[in-house]
Amino acid sequence: MAPMKSLASAAVGMARARARAAVARVRGGHGGGESRWTSDGTQERPNGYFLNRPPPPPGESRKWEDWELPCYITSFLTIVILGVGLNAKPDLTIETWAHQKALERLQQQQQQTIAADSD
Repeated sequence: MAPMKSLASAAVGMARARARAAVARVRGGHGGGESRWTSDGTQERPNGYFLNRPPPPPGESRKWEDWELPCYITSFLTIVILGVGLNAKPDLTIETWAHQKALERLQQQQQQTIAADSD
């Protein structure tokens, strides 16, 4: 019985070691140290400007580029058209159809009871 137990514990230990290695690979490490893809880097401070665009001098505003005005107008009109269009679309859900059919049947039943009472 002892050899089976040691064999099982060896298999569990080997599986545990393989699982640790797989987790380390997934997390991007080889057990510590720098990796080719995850080094600390050498840049000490930010250099340059956002989108490589220097800020305008104090008191001046930034000049718009040629594409900006058409892009903003198109975006605004798209939002307006979608907002109006999606709010004005017909309600074609099955629940609405079933509700209308139920109301029609109730009206027919009421008309039949009124006709039967008047006879």
